Amino acid sequence: MENYYPRLKDLREDNDLTQKQVAEYLYMKQPQYSRYERGLRDVPTDVLIALAKLYKTSVDYILGLTNDPTPKNK
Repeated sequence: MENYYPRLKDLREDNDLTQKQVAEYLYMKQPQYSRYERGLRDVPTDVLIALAKLYKTSVDYILGLTNDPTPKNK
């Protein structure tokens, strides 16, 4: 699996959001979220799911397992 941390930043910027806005959505402080984007901390599963919902994509896309950002139907 490739490094997925840059994808977090790309998704945030593509949605015109600041780190502070995403952190507030996730109920955390901005420095904590920043560590995820910089690859200093692994992103917990519940945060990955919340980010996928925020960006209307799949966890697989965030993790770099697919290059298709469209979420699959259940």
